[in-house]
Amino acid sequence: MTTAATKTPSTSTDPLALIDVDHVRFYVGNAKQAAYFYAHTFGFRIDQIADLTTGSRDEADYLLTQGNIRLMFTTALTKDHPAAEEVKRFGDGVKDIALTVFDAEKAYEQAIRNGAESASEPRVISDEKGSVTVASIKTYGRVVHTFVSRSGGYALPEVKRGGTFMPVFKKIDSPVNDYNEAHPCGLKYVDHCVGNVEDGKMNHWVQWYEDVLGFTMFKHFDDKDISTEYSALMSKVMSGGNGLIKMPINEPAEGKKKSQIQEYLDWHDNTPGCQHLALRTDDALESVAELRRRGVDFLSLPDAYYEKVWDRVDSMLKAHGHEAVKEDHDRIKELGILVDADDEGYLLQLFTKPLQDRPTLFFEIITRRGSQSFGKGNFKALFEALEIEQERRGNL
Repeated sequence: MTTAATKTPSTSTDPLALIDVDHVRFYVGNAKQAAYFYAHTFGFRIDQIADLTTGSRDEADYLLTQGNIRLMFTTALTKDHPAAEEVKRFGDGVKDIALTVFDAEKAYEQAIRNGAESASEPRVISDEKGSVTVASIKTYGRVVHTFVSRSGGYALPEVKRGGTFMPVFKKIDSPVNDYNEAHPCGLKYVDHCVGNVEDGKMNHWVQWYEDVLGFTMFKHFDDKDISTEYSALMSKVMSGGNGLIKMPINEPAEGKKKSQIQEYLDWHDNTPGCQHLALRTDDALESVAELRRRGVDFLSLPDAYYEKVWDRVDSMLKAHGHEAVKEDHDRIKELGILVDADDEGYLLQLFTKPLQDRPTLFFEIITRRGSQSFGKGNFKALFEALEIEQERRGNL
């Protein structure tokens, strides 16, 4: 790795123009074992590794792919690697939501001028095939955003076609990959990444995304929207990259008992972080059925939810001239999927239970049929389901 040098001019006049979610990096205690868990349960391909055998001396990295989703699992090979301390403090979780840009050095410099704090200065990783430039800034809590720009054989279109992720990585294969190709889960790309922050800090981080990255506020939900008898939270959804990248920011709100956001903070060393990733599929019924077959543990909803949901959803769709939900209603209930609608259409969504022993990370599976919202009509039912799980854990 070397300090970034002069490169070809950016193809965009805006240094912070965002192209894609390049990858999401997890810090984990054992990357090899984590890779096999996520590959088996969620259908990801164990695609590439960087470890001692490829010349990586301080960390092991496993790249998992599915559709346009790239998850990187990183584990420390030395006690001084930052992942070692973070896993001790937080357990396994998301460290980096990396963003593809036209020129990572220029994006980093602009972000710093806009008020960002540096996490890692620009550096170039290169070989005879091409180069990858990376530079990172700190955002809420433990999380960073790494700007990534690619050239030659490491350009993003090449990576999407299965090319090598960057130097030091090598392609690998596994019997689980053949199985997943024969039994696809249908996950396509990252829909949004949700951050949990301390009480009173939501607006601070909303302002940060506006000032530093040029995001705009897409949606706003207060404690009247997201509350039950016992708990509440507030959320603002930030949008960047012409709507491609969405970052909801949550904070706890006052309630009779402890909200899911406060539970997260309690078990995350009172440090903000990424609460969940929403993964988009074109067919929620097929994806959820396959994920359930593989043993993915989802939140459970009472039958009473389905006694009310169709009148609410159908009325909303009809009022705005949209067709009714085309998916089989009985199958939706059988699979436990939530449904919501707004003036643009409807969505189907379902949330896993925590993916590890600490209640600090879960996935959402989502299909959008026009709706670009986040299931506001489901918040009460969802929170009641979450509270049942919190009570089981002794954390409500």
